Amino acid sequence: MNGKLIVANWKMLPESLAQAQEILEFTDDYLSSLSEKRELSLVFCPPFVFTEEVGKMLRTSHLEHEAFLGAQDVATEDRAALTGEVSGPMLTKLGVSYVIIGHSERRWKLGESDETVNQKLKAALRNGLIPIVCIGERTREGKFKEFLEEQVTKTFTGLTADEVDKCIIAYEPVWAISTNPGAHPDTPESALESIGVIKKILNSKFSIQNPMFLYGGSVNSNNVAGFLKEKEINGALIGGASVNKEEFVKILELILEIG
Repeated sequence: MNGKLIVANWKMLPESLAQAQEILEFTDDYLSSLSEKRELSLVFCPPFVFTEEVGKMLRTSHLEHEAFLGAQDVATEDRAALTGEVSGPMLTKLGVSYVIIGHSERRWKLGESDETVNQKLKAALRNGLIPIVCIGERTREGKFKEFLEEQVTKTFTGLTADEVDKCIIAYEPVWAISTNPGAHPDTPESALESIGVIKKILNSKFSIQNPMFLYGGSVNSNNVAGFLKEKEINGALIGGASVNKEEFVKILELILEIG
């Protein structure tokens, strides 16, 4: 992987495969127009129905050399009677390399417990997928540090240090996500404080010195540079802005300017 890691979480968008292709082609055209080598890696996480076709598009474009296919979720079991679920073996057969685990929308809106997230994390690891593990407090008020410690502990319980070291941590402050009621913007200073707490817990429990951190609190072209200028933040998990092709390319442009 080169430079910053940018994960595009398309959620339930775009509405058609043609629109998905437009986003990828627009991104491909921008990156192809650059005269200098790009220190940047991309992961596209489309809705499952587009996964196979998006994978084909990535393999047949210039993006093949800097973009990877990701998934938005994975089932807890590899083989089971679980209606509507998508297993790790299914994802690997489609060429998926990364998978988002424990996104705040799944934790808070769909009711996934830390225990369920832990099971999904283990499923990802045993299938050779790189987990992008979302961690973040719902509110900044009160004992948020204690909350983070409990969430991190339960999310990674039963894993070895080597397994934890394979994970990418996406710090995702729920209170800063614009689609949530009462949301308000995060700051790099606040994000670094929480990242420091998570880092300390992982070091204490698993002797992990330098985990890879992404920032994922409603990233857009107005705030991305402020967060990614910080050396402790290695990339971004981008939601809605990643489906707007012009906005997404603007974000990439700003990140590349940081160097």
